[in-house]
Amino acid sequence: MHFSSIINSPFLILIYYFATHIQIHLAKHALQDDKSITQFDQLPLSKPTLDGLKKSHFVTMTDIQKQSIPLALMNKDILGAARTGSGKTLAFLIPILESLYHSKWTQNDGLGALIISPTRELALQIFEVLRKIGREHGFSAGLIIGGKDVHVESERLTKLNILICTPGRLLQHMDQTAGFDLNNIQCLVLDEADRILDMGFKKTLDAILDNIPPTRQTLLFSATQAKSVSDLARLSLTKPEYVSAHEEDVSSTPSNLDQHYVTVGLEHKLDTLWGFIKTHTKSKILVFISSSKQVRFVYETFRTLQPGIPLLHLHGKQKQTARIDITKKFSAARESCLFATDIVARGIDFPAVDWVIQLDCPEDAATYIHRVGRSARCGKAGKALLFLTPSEEPGMTASLEAKKVPIAKINIKESKKKSIKDQLQALCFQNPEIKYLGQKAFISYFRSIYIQKDKDIFKIDDLPSEKFAESLGLPGAPKIKILGGNKGKEAKNASRKLMQLSRANVDGEDPEDGKKDVVRTKYDRMFERKNQNVLSEHYMNMTGNGDGQKTTTGGEESEDEFMMVKRQDHALEEEKLPEVFDIATSKRAAKKALSKKASATGISTKLIFDDEGMPHSLYEFEDEEDFKKRGDAESQKQAFVEKEAEIMEQVDTLDKQVAKEKKTEKKLKRKEAMKAYDESSDENSGDDAGVELAPYDDANNQEFSDEDSDSESEKEAPKRKWFQTDDEEDRKKSKRSQVLEIEEPETLDDLEALSAQLLARR
Repeated sequence: MHFSSIINSPFLILIYYFATHIQIHLAKHALQDDKSITQFDQLPLSKPTLDGLKKSHFVTMTDIQKQSIPLALMNKDILGAARTGSGKTLAFLIPILESLYHSKWTQNDGLGALIISPTRELALQIFEVLRKIGREHGFSAGLIIGGKDVHVESERLTKLNILICTPGRLLQHMDQTAGFDLNNIQCLVLDEADRILDMGFKKTLDAILDNIPPTRQTLLFSATQAKSVSDLARLSLTKPEYVSAHEEDVSSTPSNLDQHYVTVGLEHKLDTLWGFIKTHTKSKILVFISSSKQVRFVYETFRTLQPGIPLLHLHGKQKQTARIDITKKFSAARESCLFATDIVARGIDFPAVDWVIQLDCPEDAATYIHRVGRSARCGKAGKALLFLTPSEEPGMTASLEAKKVPIAKINIKESKKKSIKDQLQALCFQNPEIKYLGQKAFISYFRSIYIQKDKDIFKIDDLPSEKFAESLGLPGAPKIKILGGNKGKEAKNASRKLMQLSRANVDGEDPEDGKKDVVRTKYDRMFERKNQNVLSEHYMNMTGNGDGQKTTTGGEESEDEFMMVKRQDHALEEEKLPEVFDIATSKRAAKKALSKKASATGISTKLIFDDEGMPHSLYEFEDEEDFKKRGDAESQKQAFVEKEAEIMEQVDTLDKQVAKEKKTEKKLKRKEAMKAYDESSDENSGDDAGVELAPYDDANNQEFSDEDSDSESEKEAPKRKWFQTDDEEDRKKSKRSQVLEIEEPETLDDLEALSAQLLARR
């Protein structure tokens, strides 16, 4: 058999294919056991991937990369745990590129890899790293996060091979974008899985996992392995390989990170932070604060006070463009201070951060580990400082010790302390916006303490609210509704009137206003009297309740009863009280409730009197016998309809007549107006008739007032010459103003006479 025919044989091609894959598989197994491999070029990676790593200056592998990449290249599911800054991003990006490359994935094959990140900043960072190391590949990658145009993202989704996203936006596109298909997913990555679950995306993740084929490869990475992560791994991973790069380390944080904490009162936190920033103006500082409103207040006040270092702030309420811009600015800066919330506590790589300051206590030890992980990355040195109040110190230090976090206590030098309380008070007094931000910061801090789960650390009752408000520059502590606990919800859902009645006559409390021991006006004292039935003797005699009342005998009225007012007795009777008055209530409240009940039952009715003086109800029903006397119901109905139709026709005719008269009147008014306008236009005909021009001085280039010029004739009058007297000028003016009326000349004598007359006028 010819050699070419042997090569072209399908059987031998199949054998060659299996031999090649077996060789690669054995090489990967050898890599798993080989501890001497430390560089990327020692791995069986494709040339485009190696070129991208080399051009991005990635040469040596970290511990998590050594353990996870060989397993991922063998298409195994991985549950990886490594502390922050250990290189987890490359640990899952390289296997994704290799998987799609060896599968001959093209743009026509659709979406092949999906990477889910908890925050927008981390997703953007992963996308930037993918662009660097995947520059030699032909795959299309995309980023979909909140804050961007959904429609623009929808148009590009169907053309992507690798998608990096946040959970909420991904689920939105799965529901709204037509043609968005996840059935061909080859690899799924969950970065910072514990944070995704902590942010409340558990149901979102469940919905996403239900729409992804189970034959995929899943890579799950996190800095800390919590119980929720284990539950997620059990649901989404198939026989996973557990990888932990620092499981046997003594510390959960990098060894080149110096960690300290300081005990400071809540009212002295801002003073201490200000003093720290003033003494570290040549450093790159990252300050973590619990809420976005606190971040804004600290940033605005410190920026006004000017500590001598560039200030930035970052929180989740900012627009996406601003968040990206601030992240880039802080990454490129050498000396800067960034006030931020926990949105940058996970996975974000800020180069050369010198100090990580935690102004507010983290919610748990895992959050502390993620926060301090922004410093001492990739083998560089870093420092961390934690602010704890006296009530938080015992519980937080014990929690950190349990997580193997080496932290030492330090004291602040008295010479370094500087109070800025007076400056903050001045700012709040001068700028209402600063005062408003301070009030919101105060409330948000107490709310953040209240919602914490670990009550051994966060004790809201031990916080000095008044002193804390004073340290923010506020005149007093704002009211906080959350301090009432569940009582506030119960009070909100309960009937206010019933609560007022239930509190009546309890400890001297008035049922109308719910207050006690307050100053009463004379009107309050008047209505609080218990002898409300004390009336004048004359009125009591009229109503028949006085001592002078004359009784009737034998059913006959006495003479004085002719003018007596008959009134119904509304005396308070216990059997008439509603069930709500089983509790102790005041007489006034009971009477009020009883009168409402009486009015609801319809005791009072409105009467009208006929010509004979007989009373009748306002609305009376006709007797059935009288109704039948007038005929059957159908004929009466027909008669009523015909009568009403006649009335409506008459009214309609009258309305049409009135409308016609109004139209005619309007037409006459329009004609009169047009006639008056025509007459006025005839009278004022001419070039400049009816137009008044303001006088203008050419020499001075300014307008005169009305007092300087009375009429246009005065403006146009020629100036008097030096040899003319007033009499001559007036005479000429009068001559010019005269009009000469003559008859048409018929003879030569008439023409001569007219000429002489005209010459005389000159």
